[in-house]
Amino acid sequence: MSTLATSEGSLQQPNANSVASAVWPRISLVTPVFNSAKYIEQTIRSVLSQNYPNLEYFIVDGGSTDGTIDIIRKYESQITGWISEPDNGMYDALNKGFARTTGEIMGWISATDQYHVGGLSVVGSVFRDLPEVEWITGRATGFNEEGMTTVVLDIPHWSRLRFLAGANRYIQQESTFWRRSLWERAGSRVDSSRRYAADFELWVRFFRYARLYPVDALIGGFRAHGDSLGLQDMDRCHRIQQEMIEDELKNTPGAAWLRSFRWLSRSASRIPGVRGLWQRLVMNNLYRMPGSDWPPVIEHRENVWAIRR
Repeated sequence: MSTLATSEGSLQQPNANSVASAVWPRISLVTPVFNSAKYIEQTIRSVLSQNYPNLEYFIVDGGSTDGTIDIIRKYESQITGWISEPDNGMYDALNKGFARTTGEIMGWISATDQYHVGGLSVVGSVFRDLPEVEWITGRATGFNEEGMTTVVLDIPHWSRLRFLAGANRYIQQESTFWRRSLWERAGSRVDSSRRYAADFELWVRFFRYARLYPVDALIGGFRAHGDSLGLQDMDRCHRIQQEMIEDELKNTPGAAWLRSFRWLSRSASRIPGVRGLWQRLVMNNLYRMPGSDWPPVIEHRENVWAIRR
């Protein structure tokens, strides 16, 4: 297989003199891509059409041969930069991209997914208005293969212990952003040794240091398509996630009761007549039942974002 030399687009400097960019925190956004000519243009357009005034957008291509690079070149004057070179997968590409960014706020959008109109403005204004918030996620949404919004779910709720208990393992990456200070405390990396579920492992580390605040807004969404690694092998992803949680619990003081609960949950899931009952009566209620461990919802009130008390 041929190896492409590194190709880096010219840097586009933010408009530091504009009042708009001065009041909006810089968002560093990375798109990892490999042979995704079918979708990458829609993803790029969904980013650029945000017209976010202080955006740092970097694309990392793994050496595509299907026309992806030609599409990136069409937009290189409108993005911060891009490279194309062999890598060790999506998570390696993300680390390369984030290492080239400087923004206070961070996130990534895969080459098949999209943002909703105004999604980045939601992100920037939430972090601007609420300096105590370090990590957010919006309503989980989904696109079909043609790019139409077909799924909008209820406002999510998260806590570290419930997450580790298995009450809900799905934090939608496309709608999730964080401060660089949290990224640095959690190790400044995505685990590039993994092919699956490294975003889940990153969330496990983030939970050690910060609460995940739900935002009552649409930010981004996942496109359902046949080439998705996660959708191709959900059972394998779940097994990997379970292993990650077990590793985390080994280093979590006072987690013996949580390990016992997880053992009981696994045992119940193996019994056909009990599995569904356990899910409905225990796991669903564990996720939905309000508690002091729930971060309050962030919502828009009178032109500013506020934490619902």
